[in-house]
Amino acid sequence: MKIRIQGNSVRYRLTRSEVESLKKDGYYKEQTAFNGKSFIYVVAAKENITGLQAEFKGDTITLLLPKNESLKWPDSEQVGYENKMVLNDGQVLNLLLEKDFVCLDERVEDQSDNYPNPKATTK
Repeated sequence: MKIRIQGNSVRYRLTRSEVESLKKDGYYKEQTAFNGKSFIYVVAAKENITGLQAEFKGDTITLLLPKNESLKWPDSEQVGYENKMVLNDGQVLNLLLEKDFVCLDERVEDQSDNYPNPKATTK
């Protein structure tokens, strides 16, 4: 799982197996270690919500997806989900959850678990 944060935008990208884990377990977690602490990011399925939501508690950002969407997402062509969450102080937090596609240019990272890129040309 990858996370990108810029200003009031949070974007998660999940590989095939991570999307399957979200369906099966209702939860997927990653963490980045620092000296004595970890930054944790989670995507979780939640009942009784209609769109993406987010929470920040302790050192953890949790992106919440409606439970029914988490169950059908792995088997659908839907790339992702987006929502603009209005915060208590009136600011807007842009949320995006997407399937992670293979990059069109060469990358050093392992992309074997990524979704095929629909813009890739076959030779």
